[in-house]
Amino acid sequence: MAVQNVSVVGAGVMGRGIAYVSALAGFHTTLIDVSENQLREAYTFAEKTTRKGIEKEKITELQASELLDHLYTSSQLESTVSTADLLIEAVPEKRELKKQILETADEHAPEHTIFASNTSTISPTELGSYTKRAPQVVVMHFFNPVHRMPLVEIVKGLETSDQTVDLIRDSSEKMGKETVEVNEFPGFVTSRISALVGNEAFQMLQEGVATAEDIDKAVRLGLNYPMGPLELGDLVGLDARLNNLKYLHETLGEKYRPAPLLEQLVQAGRLGRKSGRGIYNYQE
Repeated sequence: MAVQNVSVVGAGVMGRGIAYVSALAGFHTTLIDVSENQLREAYTFAEKTTRKGIEKEKITELQASELLDHLYTSSQLESTVSTADLLIEAVPEKRELKKQILETADEHAPEHTIFASNTSTISPTELGSYTKRAPQVVVMHFFNPVHRMPLVEIVKGLETSDQTVDLIRDSSEKMGKETVEVNEFPGFVTSRISALVGNEAFQMLQEGVATAEDIDKAVRLGLNYPMGPLELGDLVGLDARLNNLKYLHETLGEKYRPAPLLEQLVQAGRLGRKSGRGIYNYQE
C-alpha cells in the first residue's frame, strides 16, 4: 500500500510539526483538532516555518508553495479519517483521550488505514487493544522540533505486523527522517534516558547545585546537547514531562520518581512555553 493521505490528530506543538513534515514530503495532510484556534495557530506555524526555510535555503519557493497546498485543517475526526491511509495520533499523554480517539477512528477509517501514535511512553500493544486492527497499530515517535530533529523511533506492539513497520519506515524516510526499531518496553530508548536527565536537572535545581541557566549551559556545552534539559522541559511542557515520569515511575521503579519541584510547578500552572512561564519566564 502506498500512503497518499495522512491525518494527524492533535494540533499542539508535536502535531503541527508532524503535519508540516508530512505535507513537505508531498502527502495530502489534514491536521485535526477540536480547537479552531489551535488549527489557526498550526497553519500560521507552517507559513512562518516555510518562510524561515526559504530564507535559510532549507527549502525552495516551490516546495513551500506545494507544502501549503498539501496542508489542510479540520475539526471533524470521523469524516477526515474516512479517507486516511495513515493516521498519526499526537494528542497529550492521557490514556483515556488516546483510547477515545483510536476507538472513534477505528469505526470510521478504511480497513487498510495504519494507526501510528506519537506517544513517548504508552505501550503500542495497549494502544492496539483499543482497536480491531492491532496488526496495523504502531508507535511512530517524533522529536521536538519535528522539522529539525532527524529521528523517528518505531516501536512494535505484540501484534504489530512487519508490513506495518515497513510502511512506517518508508513514510518516515519520505519525511526526511532516519529510523530506529525498538522492542516494546516502557519508555522505549530515548524517553527513558531523557526522563532521567531531565528529572536529575530538576533535582539539582531544587538542591541549589546551580541556577537553571547554568545547569542548561553546562549540559549544552559540556555534554554537547543541543538544548539544556530544563529548556527542553519548558519546550515540551512540564505537564507532559510529569506525566511521562509518573508512568515510568509506576512501570520501572523508584529511580523515575518525579522531582518535587516539577510537581510544584505543574500544580502552579507553570507548564513552560505554552503557559508563558515554567522554569523560565516567557512573558517578558
